[in-house]
Amino acid sequence: MAVGEHRSFSAAARALHTVQSNVSTHVSRLEREMGVSLVDRSTMELTEEGAVVAARARRIEAEFSALESDVASMRDEIRGRVRIGVIGTTARWLVPPLLEALNARHPAISVVVLDATTSSLVPQLVAGQIDLAVVNLPVSDPDVSIEPLFDEDRLLVAPPGHPLHSRRSVTLADLAEYPLLLEAEGTAFRDEVDAEAAALGIRLQAQAEFDGMRLLASLAFAGFGAAILPASAAPHSVDGAWRRVPITDVSSRSVGLARRKRGLPSAAERAVADVITSVVATDAPKQDGLHPVPG
Repeated sequence: MAVGEHRSFSAAARALHTVQSNVSTHVSRLEREMGVSLVDRSTMELTEEGAVVAARARRIEAEFSALESDVASMRDEIRGRVRIGVIGTTARWLVPPLLEALNARHPAISVVVLDATTSSLVPQLVAGQIDLAVVNLPVSDPDVSIEPLFDEDRLLVAPPGHPLHSRRSVTLADLAEYPLLLEAEGTAFRDEVDAEAAALGIRLQAQAEFDGMRLLASLAFAGFGAAILPASAAPHSVDGAWRRVPITDVSSRSVGLARRKRGLPSAAERAVADVITSVVATDAPKQDGLHPVPG
């Protein structure tokens, strides 16, 4: 697993706090036992067989962690380490109250929070690199189960001087007249907007495309162009002369909690998932344009 992540025996050894010869010896022994090459020594990439072994090893590692957590929970103490992925726009408002609630309810649980895009988080969840993920919906991976958390309005962020800056509201037809800063094609957010525009016979123009909502938002705030964003990406607390303009004929974005279907989640994972849903129920209504999904 370490060799696959760090792409060298020496870097893997440093990560594991051991020496390079120890890592190479263990990998070579495993290769002999399995009768296959697991690491391509010329590129230091995992072979196809190596990738399968590493993926299975991550699941085994997760099961060991779950075992420790489950045994501890039998003593009325939920403990363990939970790795949570959260899309950046949601992380901004969700993570602070989540950490506060976890500290109050389950102080023995430690969490690692990864801020990334949905397209990055879902493969990491399936591979066992993270335990839970708060992602943009829909997610179609068959190995992932989804619990809807909240919906949020989509809106236009228009910088000063843009023709739509002074509008009270806009339609997709209005937006089609101007190049826009947009999420990259293939992301759920972009594909949903494009599908709704296509249903109306409209095609949006991309001034530039990004796989990362927070970068997209920051460029809009800085005046590089108008952007279609979820409400949480454009909080009123961000200074600037840009304006939030409602889009009247586009649906809201949905955000949900993703979990792996394989394996039994640990007591710590289940506890963190419960806290996430409760924090969303209490704190999402405080965010302008967010609407919790009834439990």
